[in-house]
Amino acid sequence: MTASATKMTPEQARDPDYFPGLATAIPLGIQHVLAMFVSNMTPAIIVAGAAGFGYGSGDTSEMIYMIQMAMLFAGIATLLQTIGFGPVGARLPLVQGTSFAFIPIMIPIVAGKGVEAMAALTTAALFGGLLHAGLSFFVGKIRFALPPMITGLVVLMIGLSLMRIGVQYAAGGVPAIGTPAFGAWQSWLLAGVVVVTTLALNFFGRGIWSTAAVLLGLIAGYVAALAMGRVDFAPVASAGLVMLPMPFHFGFALSASAILGFCLTGFVSSIESIGDVDAICEGNAGRPATDHELQGAVCADGVGTALAAVFGAMPNTTFSQNVGLIAITGMMSRHVVTLGALFLIACGLLPKVGAVITTIPIEVLGGGVIVMFGMVASAATSMLAGVEWTQRNMLIFGVSLSLALGLQLEPEALQHLPETLRILLGSGVLPAAVTAVMLNLLVPGRTDVRKMQGV
Repeated sequence: MTASATKMTPEQARDPDYFPGLATAIPLGIQHVLAMFVSNMTPAIIVAGAAGFGYGSGDTSEMIYMIQMAMLFAGIATLLQTIGFGPVGARLPLVQGTSFAFIPIMIPIVAGKGVEAMAALTTAALFGGLLHAGLSFFVGKIRFALPPMITGLVVLMIGLSLMRIGVQYAAGGVPAIGTPAFGAWQSWLLAGVVVVTTLALNFFGRGIWSTAAVLLGLIAGYVAALAMGRVDFAPVASAGLVMLPMPFHFGFALSASAILGFCLTGFVSSIESIGDVDAICEGNAGRPATDHELQGAVCADGVGTALAAVFGAMPNTTFSQNVGLIAITGMMSRHVVTLGALFLIACGLLPKVGAVITTIPIEVLGGGVIVMFGMVASAATSMLAGVEWTQRNMLIFGVSLSLALGLQLEPEALQHLPETLRILLGSGVLPAAVTAVMLNLLVPGRTDVRKMQGV
């Protein structure tokens, strides 16, 4: 559905406060949920798998809880953005979801340590979220230090850091590594069905068929898995009817390295959110984002992350794919996204939904993850396209990328450092962001963003 189909004026389509009516708003709101649904639940599945209670484990009940909370608090955080609460929220059609940016930090914290490690992770997310919210009041002062070269580098590193996970899943998952089952043709067949279906719908589909291509690709892979006898419905039968969030579900545990990692990554996540708000305002409303909108968006990110962490959910951030969806539909109404958020909240309270998700074979999920993480990297190249590639900028970008990616690929190079530094420097995203920001500020020849904007 497009804005032209609703017969509204161009001014109404660009107005965040305009409500197009339920007949238009409901399908557009659900379309927003379909566009982000898979991406929103994926980090919870990855973290649970890294900790050892995900796919292939004897008990996946805690992973189901994490999936439910991912949906519930994505919906709540989205309401914070669209409706707002005091200084919290941009009052723009920003869809919130579980952040990929934190995964490189979360995996080392929980790797192989079981459910017990989640207490340190969620406690660190709480502190990181509060700091993230506090950073919002300084957005106007630090914007000059975050040009597109740095924001694009950060998004690129997020994509590059996670691509290995997609291939591992497509080949059978971490539990299959070292066994003949890893990389079997049946696994690659299921992942291939997802990838091919997703690409076909993106290239040749229209409307909802293109927007929800990843979700529909997963459904196609799921059908193929059913035909191969690879689906077990036992988790669905044992799941309850309603699941309510529990405060400090995983407990409370202080870890200096985890807290520092989440606080620094919160700064990185705020860079991503600033880019999304700028994209919505400039690309759809035809105006630059105001400092008030940027502050509200970043504050909602932090508050949403802290609130989710209290109940055992992963950090939240704005979802870039939904920014692109707004450009496709031409509809900037925040009330449309509000209806989508209510739908997410309803799904989050129904554990049967999470249980169905856990029946998806990991190879099927791997096909979707390959596409998603590839699109993250592609989005970064789009952001970097507008950069003026002087020798100075090329050197800053190249050194930051080389150092960050090299340390992530060869973690043994950090073996003599304390655990906290090993986790931070091996994450990929953090060293790239910190190195690029510092070099951009210190190396002579920087073009001040404020001068470029005529401020």
